[in-house]
Amino acid sequence: MAQLGPYEGQFKDAGAELIFVAAEKRDGMFKPEGFLRKHPTAYPFLLDEDRSVTKIYGVYHKLGTDAINIARPATFVIGQDGIIRYIFVGSSQTDRAPVDDVLRAARNAK
Repeated sequence: MAQLGPYEGQFKDAGAELIFVAAEKRDGMFKPEGFLRKHPTAYPFLLDEDRSVTKIYGVYHKLGTDAINIARPATFVIGQDGIIRYIFVGSSQTDRAPVDDVLRAARNAK
């Protein structure tokens, strides 16, 4: 959210919509439900409590040196036709997709 949210206008101009997924329980370690109540977002936000979505997309990370039972940071751009046009899967919990690449993919996904 923090990385892509500030570019909301540019994504809208590209005809794209941001949707966020977090592999976490509502009352999990970082208390995402409470955070989202205090800091509402204009974007759809899915708390993937059972990790089913992150497993389907192949980004579930059961155990690693920097993560336990969570998703790898990942960005997908999906065209209006339902075809995945861009994939970025981080190599660590701090590795994120370059914003310029995501915007370019969103513009080209029409």
